[in-house]
Amino acid sequence: MVERSKVRVLVAKPGLDGHDRGAKVVARALRDAGFEVIYTGIRQTPEQIVESVIQEDVDVLGISILSGAHMVLIPKIIRLLEERGIKPNEDVLVIAGGIIPPDDAEELEKGGVARVFGPGSPIGDIIRFIDENVPKLRKFRSA
Repeated sequence: MVERSKVRVLVAKPGLDGHDRGAKVVARALRDAGFEVIYTGIRQTPEQIVESVIQEDVDVLGISILSGAHMVLIPKIIRLLEERGIKPNEDVLVIAGGIIPPDDAEELEKGGVARVFGPGSPIGDIIRFIDENVPKLRKFRSA
C-alpha cells in the first residue's frame, strides 16, 4: 500500500456540469482516507484541468462528469496531457466517474482512462484502485 499522505489527487469537473455533490463526496472520502485532495470546482475547461494537474504536481486525476459530454471532454483532457508530455497512467493515474454508459466507459478505458467508476461505486473500490495503481507510476514521490 502507498503512503496516502504523499499521494496528491486532483478532482475535476469539466464542462458545464453544475452538479458536484458526487465529486465532493468522493473528494472528502479520499481526504478522510489520508490522501491529499485538491478540488477544482465546477465548470472547468480541459485546459484548466490539465494546467492544474501540472501546477499541483498530482499523482491522480479524478474526472467527475454528469453532463453527457464525457466522450468529448475526457478524450480532450487525455490529448492535452499527452501534448504537455504527461503520459496517462504512467505519469498520472487518470480515473473518471459519473453517468457514463458501459460502452462509453469501455471506449474511454481504451483511450487512456485507467478506470471508470459508475454511479453507486463503493468509495472503498476507488480507494483500493488508487492504492494498487499509484505505486506503478514512474514519477511517484518516494521522499
